[in-house]
Amino acid sequence: MDFEYQSMRTFADSWGLLYLTLVFVAVVVWVLRPGARKAADEAARIPFKED
Repeated sequence: MDFEYQSMRTFADSWGLLYLTLVFVAVVVWVLRPGARKAADEAARIPFKED
């Protein structure tokens, strides 16, 4: 039982960290992509729109 926990913990420490780092980098790249400025500007103006 202790071996199973230890192996899962080792997996989570190594590959889990790598996975979450890659997800973080992907989100940052997606947000900062060149075509995102228009969508971000539109989203920023939502509270000021008068319907």
